[in-house]
Amino acid sequence: MRFRDQDIVFANGAKGQNFEIPTANPVNYFHVISNASELPKLIIDGKLFLPASDRRKADGKWPLVIVVPGSLGVAPSHLAHAETVSNDGFAAFVLDGFGARDVTSTVANQTQFSFAASAYDVLAAWKVLAAHPEIDTSRIGAQGHSRGGSAVLTAATRRFADAVVGAGAGFRSVLAAYPWSGHQFLDPSVDETEIRVIMGDADEWCSPMQVQGHCQAIRLSGGRVTMRLIGGAQHSFDRGTAIENVPDASVSPAAPTIYIANDGAFIHPLHGVADSKLTDRDLMVYALKAGYGRKGARIGSRDGDAELFKADMLAFWRRTLG
Repeated sequence: MRFRDQDIVFANGAKGQNFEIPTANPVNYFHVISNASELPKLIIDGKLFLPASDRRKADGKWPLVIVVPGSLGVAPSHLAHAETVSNDGFAAFVLDGFGARDVTSTVANQTQFSFAASAYDVLAAWKVLAAHPEIDTSRIGAQGHSRGGSAVLTAATRRFADAVVGAGAGFRSVLAAYPWSGHQFLDPSVDETEIRVIMGDADEWCSPMQVQGHCQAIRLSGGRVTMRLIGGAQHSFDRGTAIENVPDASVSPAAPTIYIANDGAFIHPLHGVADSKLTDRDLMVYALKAGYGRKGARIGSRDGDAELFKADMLAFWRRTLG
């Protein structure tokens, strides 16, 4: 059953309201930044949960957290995070970029649609929800997990965001949970958007070192970014489920970083030349042929990991949106 067809009501009484999100299916970042007139369009969806308790500002509007799932699609943990922030006086929107694309998982193949498309989805959701009469446009944040973490980092990057929502518009703050930083803009500026990254140092899907480098690049460009590395924590350590191996997972955490020119073109790591025709799949094939790819990776929580994540998440949203 697609996420939109499920009836979801939180214990606090907040009922999920379906919203359609007009988005696009770019083949790469160049398609968005330099060739937007030819973007294929589609409609994705998600559910908005408005808090039952009255903690709004005097104007009657809610701060909002957009929750962006990762490679396994919408999971119980994402709904739990949405319910947690709803209990704390935030509106929550859970985005489903998979259902309308007839995708159930990208674990075995991340190229079913592009990482640029995932980031476009996040900004498309911002555009729809920023116009909602009960949402405070100045207090919207995005929380992404794994592939969703990569998407929210790109959505905060001005080179990309300006092309989708316009100069200066977008998120007040972004929380990227165990993101993949294999794609990075040469100009990683995020301007006023505050960034928080949290991941485990035992992550087998994404490279903590690559993410550290990404954070430092944002910092050197003038951005506000903090990263918390959790000793011994695995990928998706917030799930609250036992650690298990996912045998179908196709990962290459040691592959070279792929940089993105200002026009959105990928720069091949072997050639150093920007090429607007390069796609995610081209670079994935390069990484596999170079011997970086492997199958199988662990996922899940140790005792206390999920609670640690919840406390860090709430502290960040209270400080930046509360």
